[in-house]
Amino acid sequence: MPQLDIQISVEDEGWPEEGELQPNAEKVLLAAAHYLAVTEKQPYPAHPIEVSLVFTNDEAIRAINAEWRGQDKPTNVLSFPAYPLQPGGMPGPMLGDIVVARETVEREAADLDKTPEIHLTHLLVHGFLHLFGYDHIENHEAEKMEALETRILATLGLSDPYAGQDPIT
Repeated sequence: MPQLDIQISVEDEGWPEEGELQPNAEKVLLAAAHYLAVTEKQPYPAHPIEVSLVFTNDEAIRAINAEWRGQDKPTNVLSFPAYPLQPGGMPGPMLGDIVVARETVEREAADLDKTPEIHLTHLLVHGFLHLFGYDHIENHEAEKMEALETRILATLGLSDPYAGQDPIT
């Protein structure tokens, strides 16, 4: 079964302490890794792969988004694979980084009538799939990625976050 070494950095005081974030992050990412291993036959190395989670704020993620994506605005989550990976490819010792912005998570959760914790769970799964090469640029890619997210979230007892929506593109 997949093994993850999850490193957490909390850069905004509005987030819970690292010790509170770690257990949920492990539960969510291990569920996603396990699901990919079983249903998508995703290979994993024998050693744990490192995933870095950065819990920050809108100001910091806006700067990162502007620098790396040319979009000078905050966003909910950004993923930065350590190495280019296609779905089904063998990850290296470092999978990559997932960066999450607190204010955007809280705002979107309120708009979706969900708790920030539930929305964060969805965004962690979303970011994790990006590290494995899944994307939502093209409609068929979005359908595949959203279906995986929905099925992974179901294993965690959460409902379809995309119910009633067109795929994200």
